[in-house]
Order: sequence, then structure tokens, then C-alpha cells
Amino acid sequence: MNIVIERTALLRSLGHVQSVVERRNTIPILSNVLLSIKNGELALAATDMDLEIVETVPASVTRPGSTTAPAHTLYDIVRKLPDGSQVEMEVSGDGHQLTLRSGRSQFKLGCLPPDDFPQISRGELQHSFQLPAADLRALIDRTRFAISTEETRYYLNGIYLHAAKVRAGGAELPVLRAVATDGHRLAKVEIPLPDGADGVPGVIIPRKTVNEIRKLIDEAADRIEISMSENKIRFAFDTVIVTSKLIDGTFPDYERVIPTGNDKVMEVDAKVFAAAVDRVATISTEKSRAVKLSVKRGNLTLSATSPESGSATEELEVAYEDTPIEIGFNSRYLLDITQQIEGEGARFLLADAASPTIIRDVADSTALYVLMPMRV
Repeated sequence: MNIVIERTALLRSLGHVQSVVERRNTIPILSNVLLSIKNGELALAATDMDLEIVETVPASVTRPGSTTAPAHTLYDIVRKLPDGSQVEMEVSGDGHQLTLRSGRSQFKLGCLPPDDFPQISRGELQHSFQLPAADLRALIDRTRFAISTEETRYYLNGIYLHAAKVRAGGAELPVLRAVATDGHRLAKVEIPLPDGADGVPGVIIPRKTVNEIRKLIDEAADRIEISMSENKIRFAFDTVIVTSKLIDGTFPDYERVIPTGNDKVMEVDAKVFAAAVDRVATISTEKSRAVKLSVKRGNLTLSATSPESGSATEELEVAYEDTPIEIGFNSRYLLDITQQIEGEGARFLLADAASPTIIRDVADSTALYVLMPMRV
């Protein structure tokens, strides 16, 4: 293989694929990026056996072929080359060495056989539909903060994506819904069901895949093609194809934890509320991060106490006409949810100090958040 490629284009693609590669690997080939020529372009691929990213980039090809090279080392070399430079890559006749030249710089890297490189993207995926990049970004941004990091409950370590139906004006409307929960909070967001998404299976997309897709979306074209089967999902846009295994588990019946009898309604300016919670939480202990909400007619008092730091209170005007209630929350969880509210108003549906609270965006009915209280 012998090619010449523009440094900026190579760096951009290497940056996308090398982030999948784990720093420590017991299998040497998984530390490498696969470089191959496809249709006169350079294709770069990296995988950790659960997630694979393939990206193609224009190159001037003198001799086709393929090889694998250490992903992080190659990325660091290209990153340190001058802007606007041309990079020549040549594989030795025995395939054991990759020579990289740019200007007066020359590097020689050890290679591993490309035939040893695992590819998880093979196989047909039965269901396929297209989604605007903005819609996928919204589904991810408004739910991923609630993904569990507890490895023992592995079935919560991702976003549950599935087709559902909602009642609106006496009719049932099909939606594509994303749900995430860690047992302390739950995020549920939906968009109209895209054409071709009828009958898609409910799938749990792993946290790492969600984060990699989110990084790539900002550079994506207007639409993203999503294909899936019972155990794999693929995202294709522009010159990038991301294929991932799905979490093999059953997502819990989240509808059961969404309370239906919360009749105490409080409305507050979301940004003012978030800023006040952030200020008061400065006092709360690092471990509990507890903030107490004392609500009475037209008034909310936020308070936090700590044996080491002292105490803090702040009062806000709110729309509330019910009986007084006191309830405590983890301030970090409260802020995570209020940051998702894009409109001015946040609506809290409360029951009592021991029951879950529903939080909604007054201006947007497509998102719902549930937060478990804590003792304060």
C-alpha cells in the first residue's frame, strides 16, 4: 500500500476512530487501526469488539493494499505534523512495517496482519429508517445523563430506544421513544415515529456507543440512517459508519415507576431555579449533595446544611396553590434535569416527601423526568 493524503483530513478521521480504541488491550490487534483502500479512498476502522467505527477519506493512491497500525501512536504523530502538510504512507513488501513521511519527518511503525482485524459490521440488519440529526441529538442529550454507571445492573447502562404510542386528542400517535434511568432518576423523551420505523425492536444502546455517536453528530449531515436487528445497531452518515452490539438484557418496565397521582403542581422559572439550587448546594456535603425544597403558596425556600460548612437558604417566587410540602433531592440530579428544560418554565408534579416527583418542561410535552426524593 502506498498513498498520499492531506494531514487535516487524516487527523480528523483518525480522531473519530481512535477514540474507540481502549488504552489497555490484552488482544494486540485491538490497539490498532485498520487502514485499507476502498474505491480509491482510504478507509480507517477501529473496534473494541463491541463497537466499530469506519470512516473513509479521499487519498491519492499509488498502490492499493491494507495494513493495521497502532491507533494512538499514529494519531499522535499526525496531530504533531504541521498544518497543511501532505502525509505519505507506505507499507513494506512483507507487510510488517508502515513508513510515514511528511516533509523532513519520517516514522516507521510496526504493523499487524489486516486479516487478524475483527469486523463486527458484517451481517444484514432487518430494520432501517432515517432520522434528522437534530432529532437524534435531542434524544441523546435529554436522556444520557440518567444512564446508570453501575455495572451490576448492566441492562441500565444505556438508552432504551423503542417504538411506542401516545394518546393525543383522542387518537393514538406512534412515537420513537428514548428512556434512561439509574434508579434515582428517569428521563423519557419522544419524537414522531420516522417512516420505516414500524415494528423496530426495543433495543438498549450502550453508553459508550451513545457517547461516540453524540461526538460525531455535530459534524454530521442533515440525516442519519439507522439500521438495527435484535443484537446490533448501525448509524450511517456522511463518510462514517458506526456499528455497535446492543446490550443483551431486558429493560425494566419503566412505566410502573412514573407516578400517576401527583396532584400538587409547582411552576418555576427553570433558569432562576437552577441557579438558586447551584448556589445553595455549595454548602451541602460532597457525599449527599442534599437540598431541601419547602413549598407553600406562591413561595419556594431552598435550603442546605452541612456540619462542616454551615447552612444556606434562598427564596423564590413560584406558582403554587396547594398545601405546604417539604421534600429533599440530590442537587446534582436536580441540576441535570433542569438543564434539559429549554423553555422558561419548569413544572413540578409533587405528591409527598417520600414519593417520586415528575418534572416537565412547561413548553414541551415530549419530555418527562422522574426524580426520587431523599431524606434531608
